[in-house]
Amino acid sequence: MSAEGEVCITCGDRALPLRVVAPGAEPGLARCADAAGREEEVEVSLLAPVAVGERLLVHAGAAIARVEEEQT
Repeated sequence: MSAEGEVCITCGDRALPLRVVAPGAEPGLARCADAAGREEEVEVSLLAPVAVGERLLVHAGAAIARVEEEQT
């Protein structure tokens, strides 16, 4: 990340929180959606197993961390 913590200095991508909405087409993949409902298939091998409904931090098409749900 840059000094400002906004983007990756190697590729410029941002890590985004996505929610798992379905299993992927192959093992190690999951169908995920952002808050606007846009979906994409994400590599989840680093965090497997993942469950539908889980929130993941995704960078460059790969899930890199689980996002904790905020307690209200």
